Amino acid sequence: MTNHRPHTLRNRAEILSDAIAIVDQEYARNLCLDEVAHRVASSRRQLQRIYFEIGNTTFREHLTSVRMGHAADLLVHRPITVREAAAMVSYRQPAQFAKAFHRFHGVLPSDYRASQALPTLPEGGLGERADQVLSLPKAA
Repeated sequence: MTNHRPHTLRNRAEILSDAIAIVDQEYARNLCLDEVAHRVASSRRQLQRIYFEIGNTTFREHLTSVRMGHAADLLVHRPITVREAAAMVSYRQPAQFAKAFHRFHGVLPSDYRASQALPTLPEGGLGERADQVLSLPKAA
């Protein structure tokens, strides 16, 4: 990182913090760098520089990371389709979402959901096998 005066660094850190807050709160919208830069009173180029120099990332990578984190959470904890998850994190095309999800998480959304699912109990529960399955000593 280039040497800057303390005031400049504080100002840039505040701009980055404000931009991160906007992305974290509004990831489901069709956000773009120009809009976020305008809202944090910065130029597009300045915000790009701040993301790179202070955040060690880019605006696009940050936005994608936030969206993919929320998408993974939605797929595991909500009974929705992959198409619905895609729309909830601002992807209009499910195929584009699946490709981005795979690039980010290393697996397709449906495979991610399956790998994160909690095991289901057989109908009627575990019964007498519960102690064995849970590796707990039997109560007297």
